[in-house]
Amino acid sequence: MALVTLTIDNRKVEIEQGATILEAAKKAGINIPTLCYMEEINEIGACRVCVVEVQGARTLQASCVTPVADGMVVSTSSKRVRAARKANVELLLSNHPQDCLTCKRNQNCELQKLAHDLGIREIRYKGAMTEFAVDDSTPALVRDPQKCVLCRRCVAVCEKVQSVKAIMPLNRGFNTVIAPAFQDKLIDVACVECGQCTLVCPTGALVEKDYTQEVWNALADPGKHVIVQTAPATRVAIGEYFGQEPGTVSTGQMVAALRQLGFDKVFDTDFTADLTIMEEGHELIQRLTQGGTLPMITSCSPGWIKFIEHFYPELLPHLSTCKSPQQMFGALAKTYYAEKVGIPAENIVVVSIMPCTAKKFECQRSEMTDSGYQDVDYVLTTRELAAMIKEAGIDFNLLPEEEYDDPLGISTGAGVIFGATGGVMEAALRTAYEVVTEKELPSLDFKELRGLEGVKEAEVDLEGTKIKVAITNGLSNARKILEKIKAGEADYQFIEVMCCPGGCIGGGGQPIPTDTEVRLKRIAGIYQADVDMPLRKSHENPGVLQLYKEFLEKPLGEKSHHLLHTHYTPRTKY
Repeated sequence: MALVTLTIDNRKVEIEQGATILEAAKKAGINIPTLCYMEEINEIGACRVCVVEVQGARTLQASCVTPVADGMVVSTSSKRVRAARKANVELLLSNHPQDCLTCKRNQNCELQKLAHDLGIREIRYKGAMTEFAVDDSTPALVRDPQKCVLCRRCVAVCEKVQSVKAIMPLNRGFNTVIAPAFQDKLIDVACVECGQCTLVCPTGALVEKDYTQEVWNALADPGKHVIVQTAPATRVAIGEYFGQEPGTVSTGQMVAALRQLGFDKVFDTDFTADLTIMEEGHELIQRLTQGGTLPMITSCSPGWIKFIEHFYPELLPHLSTCKSPQQMFGALAKTYYAEKVGIPAENIVVVSIMPCTAKKFECQRSEMTDSGYQDVDYVLTTRELAAMIKEAGIDFNLLPEEEYDDPLGISTGAGVIFGATGGVMEAALRTAYEVVTEKELPSLDFKELRGLEGVKEAEVDLEGTKIKVAITNGLSNARKILEKIKAGEADYQFIEVMCCPGGCIGGGGQPIPTDTEVRLKRIAGIYQADVDMPLRKSHENPGVLQLYKEFLEKPLGEKSHHLLHTHYTPRTKY
């Protein structure tokens, strides 16, 4: 590709023709502030914060959408540029609530940071402010249009990354609002509650619904036995809130922090991830050998489940009937665990720490009550747990590492890798291979199943029984797979779908920012945690084997079917 040479702030920059001024400045180590910009996803030049002065141009140019030209001379910080940026941000602030101290995004808000960096110490523009009601209709998400800066990043990620299109710009000018069609509530549209919008929102206009106060209340109630489970992906992300590098494995410190918060027992969702593999693996083998709907598709990701219910209800028979590990844990906590410790199920409160906002919706589904109670009472995101740790004054980095409690805290590396795209498939194949062949796997690492690629395919030879598998992450990629199934072009036997890009490590409840670089670091942390585990195959988990011996009897048995399996609900798109 042809190269062009331009001058930015008196520096010569050589870059490929077709690149933008923003990209050229970045290459030269020059920072241009942005607000609406998201590389390859939202490049619309809407906020005008990234304006620069181009010699010969009558007006300032939005650097994120202006292509470079040979001989172009650009100034990124002239008096005119700085005044324009400052005015643009002041105008945004003039129609923004002044509640920074109590806002959920305080100290992690891009608008707040921009205002500080641009030296804004007063808001000169006064006038009418838009008035829109807060939408807290869903169990998972809260939408506050008063805090929206109309950057459209949420719209772009919902449409392009997730292909859901639940929200869009409505009206014009001063009355523009980002909302579902006809300004319906999120609960009444095909929002899958994945929370990817909360990861990209620069302010507090989209956040998770907060259940920390309910959990504090439960912890303070002497009549309640409060237990907690932690998802695989939380252990490689929680440390980010305390200055640790993304991907740092902070399992032991997280366990210690949860004990200090007052939880009676600290358990690991990886235990029921291993259990999921036992149930789902046997379900796949049963479908392959005795007949059943193929390809079978994993059912661990609640955002994905809601997506297929809305957009492809005719394909629901392809889903595994297994509940997610979170819900399996809840059902066992109020039956098996309650019996073991002699505590009435109605006195047990089950709290989940999840990387996911859709888990908040999942735990309140009417199907998830097979214990006789709501199986999981409250779901907190990684972000909410970090807030509780800080509120309690716990110095996370000084905590000694502690171990999970028995019996629901025993896990394997196979359970850990559930947190990364491809991990459920890899864990399942580790067990399926050894169950089918009755031989030990020569290598536990199915590296062809790993990575951030949108759709991956592989063929696995189980000693003559060949299984063709597919792995996909991000719902727009899942849609491609589902369209192939509808067209009769999918010759797979097993498909793993993760709702969020990168899998659960990129879930809607993870630390902000979450970008490609951060996702890759968290994935590396997940696989390191797997390697460090003494056991790495689900069918070798002694706690799971004991569970079957004492309580469930066998995979796909009557009790397993009642507690660990479920059905799904066809929904409309509208």
